[in-house]
Amino acid sequence: MIKLQLKSDYDSCSFEELSEDEQRLVEKAREATKNSYSPYSKFRVGAAVLLKNGKIVIGANQENAAFPSGLCAERTAVFAAQANYPEQPIMILAIAAADANGLRSTPVSPCGSCRQVILQMESRYHQSVEILLTGTSKIYRFKSIKDLLPFSFVDEDMKPEA
Repeated sequence: MIKLQLKSDYDSCSFEELSEDEQRLVEKAREATKNSYSPYSKFRVGAAVLLKNGKIVIGANQENAAFPSGLCAERTAVFAAQANYPEQPIMILAIAAADANGLRSTPVSPCGSCRQVILQMESRYHQSVEILLTGTSKIYRFKSIKDLLPFSFVDEDMKPEA
């Protein structure tokens, strides 16, 4: 048996260390938490995606009494972007969360389903999506969703082996 190890590289930075585009996107994600419909969890999540054409599309989590029917902020943003701008790759995705005390100081991470959807966008457009996990005290910047989803499953995995 050989023991192996996974490693993810990411930056931990302050808001001021982000580029202007990244700062604008973080602000939009934070604002999007106000659009959350979360009467059950009271956990408001907002997401914002920056498309290659410069457009920003936001999303917010939407809960439902039939729990599987709700949708995360990340997927609402990605799906809205794809529905309205299907030829535009997503360049950056920012995620923010708020609870009863306001915006969270520490970053939150996307769920597994959201990670898979973001991975599909990388596969579709053949380019990485930068991920910004934001809190008021620090921000984590990942160069690709693959850093959050090791051993990922993409279209190429379904091709027959030679």
